[in-house]
Amino acid sequence: MSKASITKLLSNFSKLTRKHRAEILTGLGIAGMVTTAIFVGTATPKALELLRSENEELETNDKQPLTKLESVKTVWKCYIPAFLMCVASIMCILGANTVHARRTAALSAAYTLSESTLKEYRNKVVETLGAKKEKELRREIATEKVLRNPVINREIYDTGKGHTLCYDVLRDEYFWSDIERIRKAVNDLNEIILDDMIIGLNDFYYEIGLKPTPLGESVGWNINRGGKIELSFGSCLSHDNIPCLVIDYANPPKYEFDKY
Repeated sequence: MSKASITKLLSNFSKLTRKHRAEILTGLGIAGMVTTAIFVGTATPKALELLRSENEELETNDKQPLTKLESVKTVWKCYIPAFLMCVASIMCILGANTVHARRTAALSAAYTLSESTLKEYRNKVVETLGAKKEKELRREIATEKVLRNPVINREIYDTGKGHTLCYDVLRDEYFWSDIERIRKAVNDLNEIILDDMIIGLNDFYYEIGLKPTPLGESVGWNINRGGKIELSFGSCLSHDNIPCLVIDYANPPKYEFDKY
């Protein structure tokens, strides 16, 4: 293998390691904890044998058996490998958490920038086309999402709260519900947000009978940072000519909504 090939291989390995360092550190931490348990299991019989030998020698010389403190002093060296492995495992796990925290902060900053840009763009569209045209444009975009994601061969979740086919643009899922029930859920939650200050996206999903999602845990609304829930409804015919209610978010849920 040439020097250039070795250099390229090392460079690719270094990039891969940096990219997945959080996962690598987590894996090392888990492996280290398992190894710690093995080391403890290996050291314990040796420590018990050492204590037995010391106590037998004391008994032979008509002396009192070892106290708890003396027992610890006698066997602590047996557990040095396990202790060091435990410390190394904890450092790996803490390191992984640090990497995740940095990534989260970077994603939050990127999302904030994108959100600000989107808000400026939307305001400019409203200024140029007018509020009515802007709403119509958003409805057309939402309708196109339905046509790009047809209901054919897709599961329709039954909420037990209506018989209207609905499509949520954030979930990219179809479900049976009713526009009045959805509006009531929005009104009820917007009353709650006045007191609790925050509402998560999963709270909205729960209210309309849908299962929570990982995204729903991370985003929501804060009365002091972006206001209340505002939906935008559109309608269209699905590919098999079933009337479909399209649910979009005039005021989208935001990351870090639970920070005051």
